[in-house]
Amino acid sequence: MAHPVREAAECGLKAAAIRLIFPQHKRNDKQEPTIARRPHNAPPTRDTGPRINERIRAPEIRLIGAEGENIGVITPAKALDLAIEAGLDLVEISPNATPPVCKIMDFGKFKYEQQKRESEARKKQKIIEIKEVKFRPGTDVHDYEVKMRNVIKFLENGDKVKVTLRFRGREMAHQDLGRQLLERVAEDVKEIGKIENMPKMEGRQMIMMIGPLPSKS
Repeated sequence: MAHPVREAAECGLKAAAIRLIFPQHKRNDKQEPTIARRPHNAPPTRDTGPRINERIRAPEIRLIGAEGENIGVITPAKALDLAIEAGLDLVEISPNATPPVCKIMDFGKFKYEQQKRESEARKKQKIIEIKEVKFRPGTDVHDYEVKMRNVIKFLENGDKVKVTLRFRGREMAHQDLGRQLLERVAEDVKEIGKIENMPKMEGRQMIMMIGPLPSKS
């Protein structure tokens, strides 16, 4: 019969031997730093501006000097040296040419002037609005003249005019009178406007759309 103390001692020696042969790895509680990744379906960010200075990768370029002179075909490195000597930047202005065309210039000033031109162009763009002028089948002469002044003013400002004529009650039986009134409006604005939609009924309203004529300037 085995002695209990001896068995316990032998088990302890075996466990110690196993730990020596197969040492346990210490648990690393330090969390590995996470790296932000771009979603697989997200498009890469791109700089849409012109390439400048060290970003110009073509083996050779055609260089235009700061005063507009044609320096010729040289390497980007040599061109960048010339730009640095002048205290300016090397800017790729025609990337699709063979070889690409670059110019020595002040890139900050170039960007400022470009943004200024774009801002002025946006200011010149006319946003066309649709103005509405309402008539009645029984519009009298004075009221007609007042409303027509508004129609003409809107067209001269470059806006479209929605002419609306609303019928009430028994007036629906006299739509021909409403059509005659709108045809009169069309005749009175033919020098400055064009009929885009002829008179048509929408519910109890007859509607005609007038657009401004293109500017002659």
